[in-house]
Amino acid sequence: METISLAQYSLVYNAFSFTFATMAAATLFLWFGRSQVGPAYRTALTISGLVCAIAAYHYFRIFESWGDAYEAKDNVLLVTGVAFNDAYRYVDWLLTVPLLLIELILVMRLTQDETTSKCLRLGFAAALMIVLGYPGEIADDNGTRALWGTLSAIPFLYIVWELFKGLGESIERQPASVRKLVKDARLITFASWGFYPIVYMVPYTNLSGGSVETAVQVGYTIADLIAKVGVGILIYVIAVRKSAIEYPELAKSN
Repeated sequence: METISLAQYSLVYNAFSFTFATMAAATLFLWFGRSQVGPAYRTALTISGLVCAIAAYHYFRIFESWGDAYEAKDNVLLVTGVAFNDAYRYVDWLLTVPLLLIELILVMRLTQDETTSKCLRLGFAAALMIVLGYPGEIADDNGTRALWGTLSAIPFLYIVWELFKGLGESIERQPASVRKLVKDARLITFASWGFYPIVYMVPYTNLSGGSVETAVQVGYTIADLIAKVGVGILIYVIAVRKSAIEYPELAKSN
């Protein structure tokens, strides 16, 4: 384990705790929010809530693992010898990253063929991106990290192309009242995902020891909050607005 200060330990500890609570709360909000939208959009909210539920579980495990790896005693931080299991994060991403793209596609309500095709292609590309990035994350040298990071960037660039080119015409066909929101969801997805490679490259900086570990853990945590909770709330708002247009009887009942 890296040698970190008590303040760094507490910062990461509190970040994990806050994120677990936020993901859990977002799960309940999104699942209960299904009653506010039309049938065509309930699957999108179910998946959005599932993303947060999976993340909440894994952040709880990460939180526990971080607490087991260190012990604060008399204002001194001691390494317990129990390894911090950061693999939970990649298991989470392998499940949730494809779902993040699928929820965006579903809330757009494309044709069945378009939906199936884009979900399969983008879901596979997202999973491949995570699988290729993991060997670099656990590598001990920056050369290996750079190699796998570069390979992981290939499916990432494909996803970016699909988000801005492949979905461009479909977004323009969305109702005017939600078009900007869909574009915002796409942009926030891209921006938050673009933050992960920046955090991935923290070990290349002049930071050392505990500063690297702290920056990586807090950086990934912030990106997760934006990509999952932030985009999830946008998906909910889009679904509510589209439902008001397509299901006027639902708007009256609410």
